[in-house]
Amino acid sequence: MPKRDVEAVVRRIGLLRDVTHAEAVVELRKALLDRVNLVMAKAAKVIAERQLLELIPELLAAFDRLFVDAAERDPQCWAKTAIAKTLTELDYRESAPYLRGRQHIQMEAVWAGRQDTAQTLRGICLLGLASCNDITRSAILRLLVDSMADKAQVVRVEAVRATTEMDGEEAALLLRLKARVGDSEPAVTGQVFDSLLRLERDSALPLVAEFLDGPDDIREEAALALGSSRIAGAVEILVNALPRAREPSFRKTVLRALSASRQEKALEFLFAMVREGLRADMDAALEALELHRESAEIRLAIEAAMKGRRDR
Repeated sequence: MPKRDVEAVVRRIGLLRDVTHAEAVVELRKALLDRVNLVMAKAAKVIAERQLLELIPELLAAFDRLFVDAAERDPQCWAKTAIAKTLTELDYRESAPYLRGRQHIQMEAVWAGRQDTAQTLRGICLLGLASCNDITRSAILRLLVDSMADKAQVVRVEAVRATTEMDGEEAALLLRLKARVGDSEPAVTGQVFDSLLRLERDSALPLVAEFLDGPDDIREEAALALGSSRIAGAVEILVNALPRAREPSFRKTVLRALSASRQEKALEFLFAMVREGLRADMDAALEALELHRESAEIRLAIEAAMKGRRDR
């Protein structure tokens, strides 16, 4: 029996984006029965792109089959992850597949030993759970709290993001607690800051501002979260933090956060630093303003600030 060209099959499935609806449904239904997980994963992606809601039953059946001899049938969890993502993109709101996926751990052999390849799957399923309507809000929040203690960083991040999607006072309180308790990975705490600022806006500013005086990696996350929130009140907090930012790396982070805020007051502060600041601060401000290198208006403002510096 000739060896099958899996890459060719995957490419052919990709071409189903451009065929008729009826032809795509027939071929994708067949692809979801394939024994190769890469073929199933590609089929799921095309189903999401074409929003083929009628194939949800086949997606669910394929998802269930992949948990039997999971590592052998679906190495690296590629098919399960693709199907879970497709279900969320099709706005599927029944909890059964997400509940199954959020607790799946798939240990596989790697060079250094064994590794859990289901981390991304668990994270996607948490985001799917946040929109389910056949399970109570309190039950979802309990599951998200449990997943905030998952061993995998990516799962903890997605648990925080899913909590944000739940909205409401309970979600904000859980995130405040997570901010206070902390996490072994700064990126998780950074996501908590981002989420709190999204949910509470100005009310979260004092809490996040406290962390500007914390350990190096946490204060950088706090500064960047304040900047990316684009809340007007965050600009004053960042400007006031700059005199306390003695280390060059943190000063650069604060200036980058000011630039990312895109607030007029923040940009004027950076232009003034280019015009009047010490050489190191001028360089750092120019580097921060590189975020806007596509803006002709800001380039002109930088040139004016540099001219003002020369005139001084």
